[in-house]
Amino acid sequence: MEFISQYGLEGLLIGFCTFLIIGLFHPIVIKGEYYFGTRCWWCFLVAGIVFLCLSVAVDGIFLSAILGVLAFSSFWSILEIFEQAERVRKGWFPRNPKRHYSFDDTKESDR
Repeated sequence: MEFISQYGLEGLLIGFCTFLIIGLFHPIVIKGEYYFGTRCWWCFLVAGIVFLCLSVAVDGIFLSAILGVLAFSSFWSILEIFEQAERVRKGWFPRNPKRHYSFDDTKESDR
């Protein structure tokens, strides 16, 4: 870590970690919606609150920033889980055949 501080690479490392975190949350949202539907939104809320509290509580800019990115990626995933359900409804992503979808109950003219 001293090497990173000595050469001023903290920003680059935070950016790289942010890129990895966002890339990690994308399949988590897809799999979460596939197996649990939109019911799992509260898990992202709880995770976001935990990461936010940890970000405030921890010393050190680097770890605090990474925890903040995790927090707000979790909060953003709440929106994405509902948008993923809409993408499934449109047929852009596969449905889970073991799960019931509420939009299957609507009339064809309502779509």
